[in-house]
Amino acid sequence: MENVRRIYWPAINLIGPGAIGEIGVEIKKLGLKKIFLVTDRVLRAVGVVQKVTDVLEAAGLPYVVFDDVKPNPTCKNVHDGLEVFRDSNCDGILSVGGGSPQDAAKAIGLLHTNGGDIVAYEGIGKSVHKSVPIVAVNTTAGTASEVTINYVITDEVRKIKMVMVDPNSLASVAVNDPELMVQKPAGLTAATGMDALTHALEAYITKGAFRLSDTLALEAIRLVGESLEAAVADGTDLEARSGMAWASYIAGLSFSNCGLGIVHSMAHQLGSEYDLPHGVANAILLPYVQEFNAVACPEKFRNIAKALGKDVAGLPEEEAATAAIEVLKGLAEKLHIPKLSATTFDPADIDKLAAQAMADVCTGGNPRTVTVDDIKAIYRAAYKDVSVFEEMEAVL
Repeated sequence: MENVRRIYWPAINLIGPGAIGEIGVEIKKLGLKKIFLVTDRVLRAVGVVQKVTDVLEAAGLPYVVFDDVKPNPTCKNVHDGLEVFRDSNCDGILSVGGGSPQDAAKAIGLLHTNGGDIVAYEGIGKSVHKSVPIVAVNTTAGTASEVTINYVITDEVRKIKMVMVDPNSLASVAVNDPELMVQKPAGLTAATGMDALTHALEAYITKGAFRLSDTLALEAIRLVGESLEAAVADGTDLEARSGMAWASYIAGLSFSNCGLGIVHSMAHQLGSEYDLPHGVANAILLPYVQEFNAVACPEKFRNIAKALGKDVAGLPEEEAATAAIEVLKGLAEKLHIPKLSATTFDPADIDKLAAQAMADVCTGGNPRTVTVDDIKAIYRAAYKDVSVFEEMEAVL
């Protein structure tokens, strides 16, 4: 018999071209009087923020813009934002951007209602009170932070990414408008798209997976296989952008309710140590981690291969799983995802990174039991671009 499942996702979800035009209505329904708009300077410079503020102004909603969010937002970043929020006498948050503005907004909203230092909220369910209302406008098809109960803040003192899993951080309204995603650079589109694929794939195979999460995750994988290459090739392709918006959104609903695995545990360390963009870190590690994991659930990797368009009919489970890994490697190459050796990664840091990855909250969800030595081997395999099993055997 199945256990009781507690499902989390925003009460209101707006998705599709033109969805941004509805935010004024939803903000007024929430009874908010003054909006704190959390974003970054790049989105403000390219005009994305103005498309949002135009809607606020048309609705007669006053707002204050905080655009100082950094990639991989830090504790200081969050506390600075909280100070501006309080000084501005705002009563709600409108987050505009990808994962960094979304995560910063969640942290600011929770700190306002709970108090203290953001470091105290690392882990699972550390807050007592619900965040101030958040209307989360996503601008990249990847992180899905707008629909999840997760957020990640970098502790610049310890140089680690703190993962927070907290239902009190969940947005009141999530918005995915693919019109805000057009003309994004090909590299950003590829990285965020691979982030969405990583979310879906890890959600599908995680120990916490269940009937609903499986259904959502497989559909997200299929949509990525159908839409990502086209979105990267032509940033103005609204159909491909819409497909990726749905993929990211659905993957977020899945992993937020079942967990992830060690791709994220290991990628978090690359982000905190080398400031590597999260989507790029996930994309680099994904094939190597899943080569390690496939032996734990080969039947699921058959379905992953099929969802990505690979014909694996009649193949034994092991060969079908291998085919899935090859598809992942091929997709990364087509999208020009760099190899780990082409980044600022330093192999001398592997012991430290592996120990931190073992302590990451995502590690417990990995489908295959993992040791710190396994994680070291995966980092080495990714750096050398060799088989994980070849690297594991080399140290025996």
